[in-house]
Amino acid sequence: MPKVVIAMMCLGLLALSSCANTARGFVQDSTQTGHAVDSATHRVLRAGAR
Repeated sequence: MPKVVIAMMCLGLLALSSCANTARGFVQDSTQTGHAVDSATHRVLRAGAR
């Protein structure tokens, strides 16, 4: 295979890898945000019950 084809394939794999890492980061961020909001809601409700 020509070197240009190999270089293009490597660039394509790098792009796909970075997209997968970004998607995984979004999932982790949304999960952490959900936990933080849930925790804050519980704290507010407990403070209001006192």
